Amino acid sequence: MNRAALARALRDAGVPGDQFWIEGVHEPAPTPPDFLYLRSVPDGRWEVGVYERGAYEPVATHATEADACAHFRTLV
Repeated sequence: MNRAALARALRDAGVPGDQFWIEGVHEPAPTPPDFLYLRSVPDGRWEVGVYERGAYEPVATHATEADACAHFRTLV
């Protein structure tokens, strides 16, 4: 699964759009005060975490987008 498929699956499951942020695919505006996020990091890995109180808190990093998407889906 890639980021676009993940965003579609979450929308289809009825997950409110302000509960998650997926880089380049689903970036709500204005930015919600807290949400789960999925983003790439400079070394090419993918980070899954929680944005809360103005800070990104990584939960895990993954070597592939598919692995990060699978992990993200379990958190939502």
